[in-house]
Amino acid sequence: MFAGLADWWDSAELWLAQASFPVQFVLVMAVVVPLCLVAAWAIDKLVERFARRFGPARDDDRPGPS
Repeated sequence: MFAGLADWWDSAELWLAQASFPVQFVLVMAVVVPLCLVAAWAIDKLVERFARRFGPARDDDRPGPS
């Protein structure tokens, strides 16, 4: 199974390396950029959850309106 996956990956990598720059650019914009946006969103939500759980926000120290 791993040999087949390795062979497929090698052929995909070879195809991508031999592709022209515009093709590579379009693939990066269509695949890598959305993946990075999803990863950034997930990290933001994870940090927000940990910050809410383990410490008060800066605005929590202010007295409320009376």
